Amino acid sequence: MNNNKKLKAVSYGEVLWDIFENEKKIGGAPLNVALRMKTLGCDVAMISCVGNDADGIAIIDHVKKLGLETNAIIKSEEFPTGIVQVSLDDKGSASYEINYPSAWDKIVLNTTARKLVAEADVLIYGSLVCRDSVSRLALEELLNNNVYKVFDVNLRKPHYSYEIIERLMQSANFIKFNDEELLEITTVMDSPYTSLEENMEFIAQKTNSTALCVTKGKHGALLLWEGKLYRNDGYPIKVADTVGAGDSFLGALITSLLANNNNPQRAIDFACAVGALVAASVGANPEISETKIEELMLKGA
Repeated sequence: MNNNKKLKAVSYGEVLWDIFENEKKIGGAPLNVALRMKTLGCDVAMISCVGNDADGIAIIDHVKKLGLETNAIIKSEEFPTGIVQVSLDDKGSASYEINYPSAWDKIVLNTTARKLVAEADVLIYGSLVCRDSVSRLALEELLNNNVYKVFDVNLRKPHYSYEIIERLMQSANFIKFNDEELLEITTVMDSPYTSLEENMEFIAQKTNSTALCVTKGKHGALLLWEGKLYRNDGYPIKVADTVGAGDSFLGALITSLLANNNNPQRAIDFACAVGALVAASVGANPEISETKIEELMLKGA
């Protein structure tokens, strides 16, 4: 990876509307990652599908204004733009009711999508988009490209199978979990270990991934990078809601590792600060200044 040029990233997967009690916001984990990477200076394209409806047109218009390449977001005449009902508990933690089928379940690749991935430095993808065979098969085609592949595990019951999760892990250079996801998956894979650190090594040995990251909510994150483990214990903030915090964390981490200074400790510190500031704000994609990020990192040092 050439660290002296602007990172060219492609994010594949769901774009949708998160419906909260009193408002609705544009979201979807792959889109959230893409938007955060764009704010950090990357060239980013989105591959997805929306309905040919008011919700879909609004999503495309919005993300285009934010600078994302949208020519690989196709419009479906048959399926509606995705909707997710978001419920927040008294701690701001979110649970989701995800409509099916939605347009993003039916992603079909166009010439632009194939060209974007062929020319990209990094491809980000998740597991939720693979709940439907149409979008899964399109992703499997893209994974044949010689591009750095980042797999964002996103377990949303009942929308996943362990067989597909394992296949997606085998294709990845980098895998991101939260702590519960890592332990759930390694238990199914018959890991003899109980700690996060040991199970990260277990996954690294069982897959082709050379790098793994595990988020731990307010307790920070762990990063396995080039055989060495790095950690951040989190930054103290007051949580507004957790929607999108992990996505922005991932976008910041990948940008820091692959495009900026390749300093793993600074990368995980920076990513945890970004994730914390998102959790302290309402919605998945709040504006966050570099100054605020640096201030929080200094406060936690």
